[in-house]
Amino acid sequence: MRQLKIERITPFLADRFLLVRVYTDQGIVGNGEAGLWAHHGMVHRAILNLSHYYVGKDPSRIEHHFQTVSRDTHFMGAALSAALSAIDIALWDIAGKAVGQPVHRLLGGRVRDKVKVFQNIGGATAAACAESAREQVAAGYLSLRMSPFLPGFERKTASQVIGDAVAMVAAVRDAIGFEIDLGLEIHRNLRPEEAITLAHELLPFRILYYEDPLAPESLEAMEYIAKSVPLPMATGERFHNIFQFKDLIDRKIVSLVRPDLSLAGGFTQLKKIAAIAEAAFVGVFPHLMGSPVNIAAFCQLAASIPNYFLMESHTGADVYNEIVDWPVTRDGGYLLVSGRPGIGLEIDEKSLDRYPYTPKQILGNFHADGSVAH
Repeated sequence: MRQLKIERITPFLADRFLLVRVYTDQGIVGNGEAGLWAHHGMVHRAILNLSHYYVGKDPSRIEHHFQTVSRDTHFMGAALSAALSAIDIALWDIAGKAVGQPVHRLLGGRVRDKVKVFQNIGGATAAACAESAREQVAAGYLSLRMSPFLPGFERKTASQVIGDAVAMVAAVRDAIGFEIDLGLEIHRNLRPEEAITLAHELLPFRILYYEDPLAPESLEAMEYIAKSVPLPMATGERFHNIFQFKDLIDRKIVSLVRPDLSLAGGFTQLKKIAAIAEAAFVGVFPHLMGSPVNIAAFCQLAASIPNYFLMESHTGADVYNEIVDWPVTRDGGYLLVSGRPGIGLEIDEKSLDRYPYTPKQILGNFHADGSVAH
């Protein structure tokens, strides 16, 4: 086979997803997805702009392309990183298809046969959360995650919020016992003093991880609470480059980092972030938002890194399975790793017309006094 060349790159806005396809002159097409889910319009435009560089280039020079684009003029940010990530995933998809191998084999081969996932617990009351937890365990999940905040919590006192959160966690533990893993998604909703107080009150409930207790902008604040929070902390889903993750790990803030394959640099950078974390005995807990395309790509990554920890099953994406030819299969609390070439699927472009783009609306969250809540 003669050397492939990139002919064009086309992004697709569909429902709440931003997909990308990279077409080559020999008919091999790479599939990827961008993960800056609240700002897909910006990223869509960035992909179109970046495509001028890629057209005519050899798609196999993935590292070279990433370095060229990310270091040119030294202007970067989340939108450009998401665009680069989507293209990077697609280039790895092409690389696998060109040699008839799944991406995980190009990254060093599988270190696991299936990928452990968690399921989210829903419900607007403690009783509803407990029932949701029982249903997910019955569906085969071994790991659950919940956000322990009742609707309208932003307008309550800190003591009320903490009391309600503890009651919700207690109800879930009572429903499922202590054999099932339970993690907490705090969604950056607390101040440092609240995060510390809540963490201490949650100690009896065997919490697997304490995710994003604070907004991520201040590592100093995260470092401060890490000294006083007696639960394993996880953060990093908003980070978009390897340098941010190295700083986070070097400061000894977290037990788990949350890089997003479709935001923090695709396979090219996530493999490196995982290696930095591995050297510090930090687990990789990928942040996953997206369509069946992202799910398939994330499974390839999870199969290839030894310090993979857990990721979201994202069963809500099942209703979009028709946009691909070979969606990932779930087996109880695990996703099965595809052995098909590339990331294991193709996007059905004709089906995308059935899913008009739905941009994210800015509505805001507010405290009782009218100030903005995280």
